[in-house]
Amino acid sequence: MADHELHDANNMQEADFRTGFISIVGRPNVGKSTLTNRIVGSKISITSRKAQTTRHRIHGIHTTKDAQFILVDTPGFQTRFSNALNRSMNKTVTEAVHNTDAILFVIEGTHFDQRDQQVLELLPDSVPVILIINKLDTIKDKNSLLPFLNDMRQRHAFAAMIPLSARNDEHIPALLQEIRPFLPQQAPLFDSDDITDRNERFLAAEMVREKVFRLSGDEIPYSTSVVIEKFEQEGNLRRIFAAILVERDSHKAILIGQQGSKLKEIGTAARLDMEKLFGGKVYLELWVKVKSGWADNERSLRQLGYE
Repeated sequence: MADHELHDANNMQEADFRTGFISIVGRPNVGKSTLTNRIVGSKISITSRKAQTTRHRIHGIHTTKDAQFILVDTPGFQTRFSNALNRSMNKTVTEAVHNTDAILFVIEGTHFDQRDQQVLELLPDSVPVILIINKLDTIKDKNSLLPFLNDMRQRHAFAAMIPLSARNDEHIPALLQEIRPFLPQQAPLFDSDDITDRNERFLAAEMVREKVFRLSGDEIPYSTSVVIEKFEQEGNLRRIFAAILVERDSHKAILIGQQGSKLKEIGTAARLDMEKLFGGKVYLELWVKVKSGWADNERSLRQLGYE
């Protein structure tokens, strides 16, 4: 190929490259974070069956040869409680859907209720919305899918409707092809090997919080947070010291467990996840602190990094 032809080909490729933001929204527990992780190809957003698992706006980044998809994993929109933490999370969702190039509205199978409708009513008409019917593998009667899609068409002018299971990769390439045309033509905003804009300190705190949710069951309410008090790196070793904040002394006792067994279990599971993501050894030290009322105190929330 002649030099001028190669130059023209490169210009054409750059001109057709697309980069944009995609907000992933839905009520709690529909699989938003699982979908984010699946598209990114790495665990950057924590998951559990408890509501309010995702509390922050988290950017996941997936780059292909012709596009960069910047995914905004938002908290599940809260309708049951009205403390300062939930107001903060709902504000995050509302802002995200107005400052984005496309929206993935995630629902659980063919289930659509008033909580889903409340989220749907937040979505602006000016932004293309792709309906994600997640947990396709759990729909026993596949014949019910077509009538459900027809019903959803009456509720909103969706740009596309895609049934999938966020637990596997099968439908992800098709989903990305649906999203790409809605992204503006521009150069990438992040390096091609970046997977998130969040730093390791933030990710470490989130991984500890996920294990608290997963391993404490329903005994510990959602009003638990994690503060990284020290994060040091020596070569490939990271030394991380973290405090788990709870509301009551009784919650502290549960998280510590008999002779520290529960806290050790949480720490081991979180450390293994960190080592996998960070690609190096981690020394993790955890302790539990009682901080009553933090979830309904706006000053405390700001100190903990909530928007």
